[in-house]
Amino acid sequence: MTPDLTTTYLGLRLRSPIVASASPLTSNLESLQELERHGIGAAVLPSLFEEQIEHEQIDVHELLEHQTHSFGEATTWFPELEDYSTGPEAYLEHLRQAKAALAIPVIASLNGVSPGGWLRYARLCEDAGADALELNVYAVETDVDVSAVDVEARTIRLVREVREAVSIPLAVKVGPFYTAFAHMAAQLSDAGADGLVLFNRFLQPDIDLETLEISPWLALSTPAELRLPLRWIAILRGRVRVSLAATTGVHDWQSALKLLLAGADVVMVASAALARGPSVMADLGAGLRTWMTEREYASVEQLKGSLSQASCPDPAAFERGNYMRALVSYAPSPEAGPTSTSNRGIER
Repeated sequence: MTPDLTTTYLGLRLRSPIVASASPLTSNLESLQELERHGIGAAVLPSLFEEQIEHEQIDVHELLEHQTHSFGEATTWFPELEDYSTGPEAYLEHLRQAKAALAIPVIASLNGVSPGGWLRYARLCEDAGADALELNVYAVETDVDVSAVDVEARTIRLVREVREAVSIPLAVKVGPFYTAFAHMAAQLSDAGADGLVLFNRFLQPDIDLETLEISPWLALSTPAELRLPLRWIAILRGRVRVSLAATTGVHDWQSALKLLLAGADVVMVASAALARGPSVMADLGAGLRTWMTEREYASVEQLKGSLSQASCPDPAAFERGNYMRALVSYAPSPEAGPTSTSNRGIER
């Protein structure tokens, strides 16, 4: 019998736990259709950024205020609001086209840190047919007067306000940089989040030594990045009443399987598909089916969370105990020399 890959995420029934994360591939209708042909369960569209929304608002203000104090013979030369949308309307049109062309759920994404025009565009995404909304929270806190409590309260308030604005399922994509992330996850759940996407990648700038300018820098994820979402999904599984999505570091079916065993409801993939093409999604699904058949698992639902912290025989493996064991268990290769580190910690 062929294993059943269906899973539930945000209350949506998906044919596969492999989801196309936000990337250039989901910004194009043709590549979205190819991803669907290769078996993905859902697709997350690229984010509509807060800066785009603010840009539209500024442009609208300037147009409305232009020549306010001058005399004009005609009073109807101003265009209607929909005639000078500066970007978000194109996003909504892409969302509408994706919904019309795809049979799988389409998840819209908003990226920012403050309510502003978010609430309006959250509603517009819902009206355009989005099956769910992913709230992508990304901020670098540089103000020395802003405390961790302030940051958390702002994020929770944003989630609560967006939750009140829409009725479709709401996922929140956050970074791991909270002092007590488990508590933050519970607060996001209480604020109305239906799911958590772990984790937002922390993109950092570089310095161009030729131009002496600060330059943006982006590299695709690596398999090693898998371990952070793996740990936290295992810890949160069964402790917060939300769906859990894993993202970052998924480059093969083994990675996807580990995250599902830890407790993920879905595994989101972008870098692997960008590097090797949309067909990698089919490879991930095939690998899962083969492993499940060999181990006699009937469904993804059966294996999900079986190695979460609540279910595994060694819960300390996900906590501080793993730190000590990892350090003392390291041994150098023979080529490294005669010095033994088997009983000495490596903390660098």
